[in-house]
Amino acid sequence: MVVAIDGPAGAGKSTVARAVAGALSFTYLDSGAMYRCVALASIERHAEPALVAAEVQISLGERVLLDGSDVTEAIRTAEVSEAASKVAADPAVRVAMVAEQRRLMSSGDWVAEGRDIGTVVMPNAEVKVYLTASPQERARRRAEELGVSAQTVLAEQTLRDQRDITRADSPLRAAEGAVQLDTTGLTLDQVVARVVALIPGQHS
Repeated sequence: MVVAIDGPAGAGKSTVARAVAGALSFTYLDSGAMYRCVALASIERHAEPALVAAEVQISLGERVLLDGSDVTEAIRTAEVSEAASKVAADPAVRVAMVAEQRRLMSSGDWVAEGRDIGTVVMPNAEVKVYLTASPQERARRRAEELGVSAQTVLAEQTLRDQRDITRADSPLRAAEGAVQLDTTGLTLDQVVARVVALIPGQHS
């Protein structure tokens, strides 16, 4: 079974998906980490993202490995976050990453999160959720995570949202049949309970 969780930056996708996977004993797939790895490798190697995407070996788990090196913290910097949004708009990179995500999720039980899991990667996912929150709430959460000003994050977030929504390849939108869940003002436990309750045979 695949639970697909999509939504804009700062909606809480990673935190929620990780917690839902834990609650269900499913495997967690952070698709954003894959694009971040490509962005980091592209910066470090001064190489085109499309070339990097075809070569890199990415391992997702408690720690994120890029060609065998632990990059869990390195891929979360502001520089890599900004680069990853641009990298994710590259059609050649998306083709490579989507193919890898589909390969990973072809067997087993998964909770996958990103911008296009329900719309492109796994449109036949049994459960699809579109997480969102107010722009101010999303910026506040991200600012706390990064230790920077919420105003700075909000400005960058607005640009990222625009790029994600308007890109030609796999634009950000709610998948057909997705349950839309606004997390503004909700605790993590409340959001997780609502998502888990969507799984057949599960009750919050």
